[in-house]
Amino acid sequence: MAYYSPEEIEKARQMDLYTYLENYEPDELVHFSRDTYMTRTHDSLKISNGMWYWFSRGIGGNSALDYLMKVRDYTFIQAVETILGYSNERPPVVYQQQKKIKNINVILPKKAMNNDKVIRYLKGRGLDIDIVKECIDNRLIYQDINGNVVFVGYDKNNVPRYGCVRGCNQTRYMKDAYGSHKAFSFKLNSLENNNEVHIFESAIDLLSYATILKLEGKEWYNYNLLSLSGVYQPAKKLDESKIPLALNYYLNQNQNIKRIVLHLDNDSAGRLATTALKTILPKQYEVIDDPPIVGKDFNDFLCSKVGINYKKNYERVR
Repeated sequence: MAYYSPEEIEKARQMDLYTYLENYEPDELVHFSRDTYMTRTHDSLKISNGMWYWFSRGIGGNSALDYLMKVRDYTFIQAVETILGYSNERPPVVYQQQKKIKNINVILPKKAMNNDKVIRYLKGRGLDIDIVKECIDNRLIYQDINGNVVFVGYDKNNVPRYGCVRGCNQTRYMKDAYGSHKAFSFKLNSLENNNEVHIFESAIDLLSYATILKLEGKEWYNYNLLSLSGVYQPAKKLDESKIPLALNYYLNQNQNIKRIVLHLDNDSAGRLATTALKTILPKQYEVIDDPPIVGKDFNDFLCSKVGINYKKNYERVR
């Protein structure tokens, strides 16, 4: 009789049914609706958010181990042996089933007649004007009637779902538009189908990095750049932290991604967030820590690189 250590048994227990089927029996997994799946063999067996329930039999569970024992009639040892055999031969790609996102319409601020103030402000932050104007042309950035800059995020159907409103001065005025959902944060998608995404705390840091790429002669438009829409706050126990909404949604929508490059701030919050993400992101991703080499964030780094003292000059570009 095979013997398995407590650690091996716990490893087998940790695999949910969705991950098991997606990796090792993909033909058995059938999409039912939004965040719910069923099995091809048993259409009354539904899988959602890590749980499964076989309605015609009135039984369910929260793991692949439960499924193999209750549905396939495996013994406990056979079920453990099956899961460990598969995962040792080919470690699973862990897919987080996307939770249903409430369909609340974002109410974006009204647009101004022009974007002159926004362009002056972002130029004063060192951003490349051609990149800024391209974002304006693609409805990613605009000036509202109060003279603020608005960074817009879209869903997969190109519908606005997020808006970050920021004052064009040093007052630190910043808020999310009503109805915004951080899962759809500000981002720039690559024109190429590459397998890497770069992560930032804010839209301005993201655009600063794009500007640095251009200054270095690189094709900035061939990079996937994603903002988390603010500082990410991990749990007290880092290994219990959740993946930020924006990143989790992005990875679910772009399952070709293999490499995640973290460009979070050099302050204590940014370093803690980086440590948490390196701890909790699934092992199938290569996670790289690449903070700015100068200053607190990438806009500080850019301003240093192009010789702008933003903190002294903001009055001039306001």
